[in-house]
Amino acid sequence: MRFGFLLKRGKPEARSLAVELGRVLHEQGCALVVLEEEAATLPQARVVPGADLGGAVDALVVLGGDGTLLLGASLVSDHGVPIFGVNLGSLGFITHYARGEADAALADACRGKLGIEERVRLTVTIGGPGAGAGQRRSAVNDAVLTQPALARLLDLEARLDGAVIATYKADGLIVATPTGSTAYTLAAGGPILTPDVQAMVLTPICPHTLTHRPLVVRPDAELRVTNVSGGAVTLTVDGQWGHEIPDGGWIDVRKAERPLRLFKSPTPFFGILRQKLSWGERQV
Repeated sequence: MRFGFLLKRGKPEARSLAVELGRVLHEQGCALVVLEEEAATLPQARVVPGADLGGAVDALVVLGGDGTLLLGASLVSDHGVPIFGVNLGSLGFITHYARGEADAALADACRGKLGIEERVRLTVTIGGPGAGAGQRRSAVNDAVLTQPALARLLDLEARLDGAVIATYKADGLIVATPTGSTAYTLAAGGPILTPDVQAMVLTPICPHTLTHRPLVVRPDAELRVTNVSGGAVTLTVDGQWGHEIPDGGWIDVRKAERPLRLFKSPTPFFGILRQKLSWGERQV
């Protein structure tokens, strides 16, 4: 197998761990692949540009936090490459493995003994007037429409399969996956979905009416959100990429053709919630 490595920038711990895990994989007869910035960390590895990483590897090892994994997913998920995430950050909802677990688990992955789970991703396409129409990005967590600068209410018209859901008057709107349900949308009052659910969640941010509440819809529906605010709004995808959507512009959100593929966590989902969010614990 060919294992790629993606390391969190500015994290010396990630470099030392990459050397350790690279040794484990080499002993298992696996090949290593890195981006140019990590050529000195793993000199025995093949170096490829980021655009070619997905086609050059059979699995990707991410050493960092969830943000680094989201970057890795944008590079390899369209190729169906599974990701092995080692948490060197804070929460680590999708970087499943602690440093102490990584050696043995990665050796199992190299031998084909570690299971893989699949999760819904979204494809976000920009439409309407202005620059950027036709641009497309994939989301593991969410697509978010918010104010570009000034604190003002937005008007965002949402349609599902052509039928009007509502025109949200709010600070913004989040369209999230089940994986993203424990991220921004949770802070905005959205529900937690288990990762195996096939759905997407619409959550208004600080809506100006009590009747606008989070909505769960099927992911194969055709969702369009149009900016009717009279001014531009900002689209952010997975906190990694942003673009301005002018008045009258829209985004189309669909289930992506390829899911996110992750090597299975050693901890069940509700165990992760208990660890990370104190799920079910009584607050004293």
